[in-house]
Amino acid sequence: MFQNKSFLKEIDFTKEQLLYLIDFAIHLKSLKNQHIQHKYLTDKNIALIFEKTSTRTRAAFTVAAQDLGANVEFLGPHDIQLGKKESIADTAKVLGSMFDGIEFRGFKQSDVEILAKESGVPVWNGLTDEWHPTQMLADFMTIKEHFGSLKNLTLAYVGDGRNNVANSLLVTAAILGVNVTIVSPESLQPTKEVQNLARNYALKSGSKVTIRADLDAVENADVIYTDVWVSMGEEDQTAERIKLLLPYQINKALTDKIVNKNYIFMHCLPSFHDLNTDIMQEIKWEYNLNELEVTDEIFQSEHNISFQEAENRMHTIKAVMAATLGNLFIPKV
Repeated sequence: MFQNKSFLKEIDFTKEQLLYLIDFAIHLKSLKNQHIQHKYLTDKNIALIFEKTSTRTRAAFTVAAQDLGANVEFLGPHDIQLGKKESIADTAKVLGSMFDGIEFRGFKQSDVEILAKESGVPVWNGLTDEWHPTQMLADFMTIKEHFGSLKNLTLAYVGDGRNNVANSLLVTAAILGVNVTIVSPESLQPTKEVQNLARNYALKSGSKVTIRADLDAVENADVIYTDVWVSMGEEDQTAERIKLLLPYQINKALTDKIVNKNYIFMHCLPSFHDLNTDIMQEIKWEYNLNELEVTDEIFQSEHNISFQEAENRMHTIKAVMAATLGNLFIPKV
């Protein structure tokens, strides 16, 4: 079902396959917590290509691979000639001859697609400007752990509705049958192409897909989700984004609208909820703001399960690598 298949975007997989990977990740998490070894990839060699910096993705892939018994090589933007002195296709052929699997975190979705096509080995998308599929497995695993099931749940994403996380949440929720609402200014709402894609999946799964600009749209949420307002490579848009999105900050006034007082708050991190980073010190100086997409009050509250979500990046990435890489027995979960 998964053997030797790349993991590039959510729409390459069925609802049943995505649910299997989530359940397999829960199984692997249990094994790790019980200190039971699960070295399904002993002596495999894995390349981690990072055009964009990362904390969770790099740490998750590294520890997941090591837990599985694989060897890991990190290849940063200054380590290889990817697309600069050597084409993506040529690099893919070289790396595919030396490594058993390749992770890519970068800008263009087309680059990870070329890597998968030309390398001849499984390639895993750690993030591109369009999609963030490994984050989605962690997100919906976390939701399932918390609620026990994904059935009859509603997720409201508030903020920049046109970034990779919003795209992936919209489409993945629709595939899995989770009701999803994107709450965003009209100029930052998902493209019609992404909306149509989600709605087509929703017709099959029974999910309800909603795109709105008004903040009352969060009232039926079981999960409220946000992300940073300025993605990597968009720093020149900071002032415009703050002006557009400050009304969409996750704060007490907004969460008071939520009917389910046992809602959970999720964030793919990093989060600008206080002044304890260099970037937020600059924001404070330039815009006189102490918090951006979420207030510290909400971030520090019992509703926040973002760190459980962050840990689950490792378990879900491990599930993807174990399921797709080579000939191995995958236990039923």
